[in-house]
Amino acid sequence: MGNKDRGSGTHGKGSGKKGRGAGNRGGRGKAGYGKKAKHKKMKAWQEDYSLGEKGFKRPQSEVDDSEAINLRQVDQLIEEFVEEGFAEKEDGKFVFDAEEAGYDKILGGGRLSRDIDIKAPEFSSSAREKIEDSGNTAIEE
Repeated sequence: MGNKDRGSGTHGKGSGKKGRGAGNRGGRGKAGYGKKAKHKKMKAWQEDYSLGEKGFKRPQSEVDDSEAINLRQVDQLIEEFVEEGFAEKEDGKFVFDAEEAGYDKILGGGRLSRDIDIKAPEFSSSAREKIEDSGNTAIEE
């Protein structure tokens, strides 16, 4: 349905002079933009609308490109590492070369259930402790 005052010249305000001043405005700024005035709000103020891009980009100098692997993953994937040539099996004991496999650091998540000596450029303190507690060797290259 249309506005019944459309085309009348006064749009239901009576005399043409009545709608001219600030007295008819209803307040300043965002006055009247309450709970049920969603239709009055700018798109950017509505809940589901975002003005501009979201997120934050870390400076590239702060981004660490190192690859790390947990002890749990080493233990689970040791057979695959042997097949791919990143580990060797000598006298029932595995020797895993992390750097050759593309890893820079060994982390302490999980534990070793097999005899695995690990060579890596870097170990976390918990990883080194768990490796040595299980009777294996952490060899830092």
